[in-house]
Amino acid sequence: MLNTVTYDGPAGTPLLIAHGLFGSARNWGVIAKRLSETRPVITVDMRNHGLSPWYDSHSYADLANDLGQALGQPTDVLGHSMGGKAAMVLALEKPKLVNRLIVADIAPVTYGHSQMGPIEAMRRVELNTVETRSDAKAQLGELEPGVADFLLQSLDMKEKRWRLNLDVLAAEMDKIIGFPQVEGQFDGPTLFLSGANSDYVQSDARPQIKSLFPNAKFAKIPGAGHWLHAEKPREFTAAISAFLA
Repeated sequence: MLNTVTYDGPAGTPLLIAHGLFGSARNWGVIAKRLSETRPVITVDMRNHGLSPWYDSHSYADLANDLGQALGQPTDVLGHSMGGKAAMVLALEKPKLVNRLIVADIAPVTYGHSQMGPIEAMRRVELNTVETRSDAKAQLGELEPGVADFLLQSLDMKEKRWRLNLDVLAAEMDKIIGFPQVEGQFDGPTLFLSGANSDYVQSDARPQIKSLFPNAKFAKIPGAGHWLHAEKPREFTAAISAFLA
């Protein structure tokens, strides 16, 4: 079972949040706390991340099944990036478990960019020499702005280890950047929420999205990129709250 963090809120349909690659439940703490003002919120560590179990596979069928096991009733589901793909597969394969679906800055398509760069950076860190997070950050080398600090949230300083199964994530990278063939549709209310500065959800993906999610609506957050929830948290929370209301 996945590690979960629950934020109690007023009675109502719970919201489950699934993070993206290299993330964790704790990354979503501020957003989850705000959204819990109107409903219970559950954040999860996906498999091979955070405090959840490590497995030899990281397919979207596996990730969706994990999410399904974390749900005790029909639930609203929000997923970002990798978590968004897992949430989409869950909604398509087990639509009765998903009440409303929110997909943050990802589409049900295969992407051309690998995420091996951050994995290679983390592998470069000589953990036995690290005394502070600053030491580890220096060893990570040059990454895109904000990425090093984000990765360091998954560094367990006490145990001198990454809370990420780097070997399996690397081995399964083609599956992570891809999207599986899934039968059926999800007819429930669906929001594809993107960063206006992001190129992850292109207009040419809309026919594919509509074929799988016929009731999909689209919205963009101005001034936000792929990490829209971190870059524009208030606007992101407002958009989610408005959709769920």
